[in-house]
Amino acid sequence: MKGLLKKYFGYDDFRPMQLDIINTVLKKKDLLAVMLTGGGKSLCYQIPALKFDGLTLVISPLISLMKDQVDNLKTNGINAEYINSSLSFEEIAKIQEKIQSKEIKILYLAPERLALESFRDFLISLKISLIAVDEAHCISEWGHNFRPEYRNLKALKILFPEVPLIALTATATEKVRQDIISQLSLKEPKIFISSFNRKNLNLVVIQKKKTLEKILQMIREYENESIIIYCFSRKDSDRLAEKLRLHGFRALPYHAGLDSETRKRNQELFIKDKANIIVATIAFGMGIDKPDIRLIIHHTFPKTIEGYYQEIGRAGRDGLSSDCVLFYSRGDKRKHEYFINQIADSIIRNGARSKLSNVMDYCEGSSCRRKHILKYFGEDFLEENCNGCDVCLKLSGIKEEKEKQLTIEPIKKAAEYDKELFEKLRALRRELANERNVPPFIIFGDVSLREMAQYMPDNFQKFSRIKGVGQQKLKDFGSLFLKAIKDYLQSKNTTKECN
Repeated sequence: MKGLLKKYFGYDDFRPMQLDIINTVLKKKDLLAVMLTGGGKSLCYQIPALKFDGLTLVISPLISLMKDQVDNLKTNGINAEYINSSLSFEEIAKIQEKIQSKEIKILYLAPERLALESFRDFLISLKISLIAVDEAHCISEWGHNFRPEYRNLKALKILFPEVPLIALTATATEKVRQDIISQLSLKEPKIFISSFNRKNLNLVVIQKKKTLEKILQMIREYENESIIIYCFSRKDSDRLAEKLRLHGFRALPYHAGLDSETRKRNQELFIKDKANIIVATIAFGMGIDKPDIRLIIHHTFPKTIEGYYQEIGRAGRDGLSSDCVLFYSRGDKRKHEYFINQIADSIIRNGARSKLSNVMDYCEGSSCRRKHILKYFGEDFLEENCNGCDVCLKLSGIKEEKEKQLTIEPIKKAAEYDKELFEKLRALRRELANERNVPPFIIFGDVSLREMAQYMPDNFQKFSRIKGVGQQKLKDFGSLFLKAIKDYLQSKNTTKECN
């Protein structure tokens, strides 16, 4: 397993629980895995897919996320494709031909596709070794992001009774976990639940006053870094994005009120580092697999802890320190209550009110933010000080007199690396990504670039030791990055000699 991990993904060791899950999958057992965002859920089916003879199906709700994952797999030397509504009939036919000739190892599908009888007949004709349902909480009406089309997945166990079915999600309460198992008809599933503690995320709650001034202060400290700002409404998103552009920032709105072309373009510009700030509605899910988001701001507090934790989970997926700032005002409670009161089902309506109350308790509490969130998900945090929230670090809070500074010291001290070389490598990464029409992180993540700028490898063997450098990436990009490092060091030596 470690050989495959290094060969295709460029990592030496698995993260906690990954190997146990992979071994369970290889035994062809059903399972449910609840793993925090950025915890490496995808590898839990991608590695077994390489071992199995047949095709692995992955059900995913977001079109853009499928594309990123398929681009990433292809860049790592793994044959993968996706089928969804973004493709033409001819494109889908070509992919199906590839699948029938066994050229594809992993196929990503939108859940709606399973509603088509002709497509179900096509799947039945194939040798399918594994089915993975990503974002599995979407099948539960008790989840924070219920998707009716996910109910199509009930057919999977009927169509493929002998194929192992694995469900994966980042956030699910006990009630949601049991609902996922029931809805998917998982057979005696083994349940894996990782710690919900994202140590690299700094959690800050501040009073909602003079928000534009505070937001401008924060984003200036994150120059050229990727930022998401969540707003309550489409109007708020448009207005704030426009104000930020007037102050010279590359900010774009993203919400369901935009036409699909504009929405697609804005998201692509963000993913490809051509706009570094997205201002989005909290009600509209973004298919973001971008690992290097360094700051997430909630302009209005969210209506559930689950939704909040999923949204901030988009920060620091690469494990590097990232900040999550939430603006809180009791006045915003009325906005949420208006929509909650429109819910016809009294049980669901009361449940929504209870979830909103949990968020308010989190914001108004004077104890460790991390401990509060982890307790909500049934996990105890035993440390006295998490060293990563405004309460524990006494840096800011919802009381005005505490708001002396908004930026936390990183939890983990970043390894020393050459910042100038890092920026040059980042420019090369952007250039290569543009040539291939993929997001820059598909070429290499920030973790890889930082290691290059720290260790400055001067040959292929040393370069292969960098995190994220697998065989295919070594072959495709090794010479270019080694040359960039060599040229940089030579320029530095030349400058010293001149001086």
